Amino acid sequence: MTSRSKNRFSLSLPINALLRRLRPLANRDVSSSAGALLSRRFLRYFDLQRCLFPGGSLGSRCWRTIFASLLVLVLTPSLSSADDFVRVATFDVDATPPLGSAMAYDPVKRVDELTLRCRGIVILGAEQPIVLCAVDWIGIANEGHDAFRSALAEAAGTVPARVAVHALHQHDAPGCDFTAEKIIRELGLQGYSRFDGKFHRLVMQRASEAIRAALPNAKKVTHFGFGESMVKQVASNRRVAVGPDGKVGSMRGSSCKVPSLVAMPEGLIDPNVALLGFWNEDTPVAILTSYACHPQSYYRLGIPSPDFPGIARFIRGQDLNMALHVHFNGAGGNIAAGKYNDGSQPKRMILANRLADGMREAYEKSTRVSLSATDLGWNSESVSLPIATHLNQADMITKLKGTDPKGYISLADQLAWLERVQAGHKIDVTCLRVGDVRMLHLPGELFVEYQLAAKAMRPDLHVMMAAYGDYGPGYIGTAASYPEGGYETGPTSSSVAPEVEAVLMSAMKRLLSEK
Repeated sequence: MTSRSKNRFSLSLPINALLRRLRPLANRDVSSSAGALLSRRFLRYFDLQRCLFPGGSLGSRCWRTIFASLLVLVLTPSLSSADDFVRVATFDVDATPPLGSAMAYDPVKRVDELTLRCRGIVILGAEQPIVLCAVDWIGIANEGHDAFRSALAEAAGTVPARVAVHALHQHDAPGCDFTAEKIIRELGLQGYSRFDGKFHRLVMQRASEAIRAALPNAKKVTHFGFGESMVKQVASNRRVAVGPDGKVGSMRGSSCKVPSLVAMPEGLIDPNVALLGFWNEDTPVAILTSYACHPQSYYRLGIPSPDFPGIARFIRGQDLNMALHVHFNGAGGNIAAGKYNDGSQPKRMILANRLADGMREAYEKSTRVSLSATDLGWNSESVSLPIATHLNQADMITKLKGTDPKGYISLADQLAWLERVQAGHKIDVTCLRVGDVRMLHLPGELFVEYQLAAKAMRPDLHVMMAAYGDYGPGYIGTAASYPEGGYETGPTSSSVAPEVEAVLMSAMKRLLSEK
């Protein structure tokens, strides 16, 4: 029997039996996902009818509705057969806050030419859809991250566990944390307008609507490709000034004007930008890139900006306009442009062009390989991250009530994370498989050592990483970095304990060992 004939239903079936046969189809990925979404809507309608008619008998009008519904499902073939192809739907919406609204550090004073974007892809293959999304915000944390994943999952006809949402961490941009928003409201605190989630929910709605509109137009994808290229004179390690006692001294941040720090070596970085592309024959459909570096050139002007990674993405979008370009920040927690950036405004375009050059070369180096649904996979590990010992709920609430609302990783952010972990919340570490490419998705401001370790775990594969997923933990250093001190692992920046390294390294190893 063909897969299409298996989807046929007899109208002589009792309604309960009909529902039993329709429910598995509602959880199956179909060619445009429209069938799965449609079947779920019909199931809700059937359930209502069954409540109204407990005996299972329905009127002729209802049967006509069922017949028409099933006809649509019959004509929507499943992608479960091995010879079916992969489709990719793309979405892209504005994520720029309006004038006067709060960003991470400053209110919006002006909106410039380049807006903040929320964009991504939906991969439709042999299993439930996979959603990858990148947002030009400083961070998306805790219940804000949960809500984003749930909204996109509902729109795509999948489950939140198969959705990865990442921020790029630009600083002239909003931050999202619905747990902190709730805490601020419950404590009756004033002045924390950056936690007001109205605009964030609007962007989630926009993205969800864009996904629904894109699914029927999902494009056939016949090939994938991986490319990698060195990005010159952008990234440098922030923790290069180490004293004789092994402690980190002055930080070489996103910009630096201290000659002695600028003169020091780049330090440990991943110099390469990685690229995963999807093609329909010779036509690119979607290009995903990842590069580990803080995205700041200059900021604190009250002008929302995608900064130099967003500009590099824009340049590549103009170079190759038929494909959607989605960029992710890699494990750049301890990496920034400080060696090559003095904070002057011309540096923004210089850094952007250097990154765009690397993206272009990675694209040119990529080799297209045939893609089928069997080449796709998605694996997930739910992990509990150890809480930093300095976090104390009662003390934090007391301090929060007496502290001015300023900074980004504040007491409210850390209190939100603490409450989530104490409630038993776990974080999903996930991995996308496309042929011999693996794309890991991890939380927080991850140190570059994690990205380099992941690549070393599977030198036989092409491994790339997107960090800045759930931003709740803040900075995530290595076990060795916490006793070294420094801003990133200090009590105002990191909300996890040194044991976090063992947890995440084990999760990455397990995910990369999956076939």
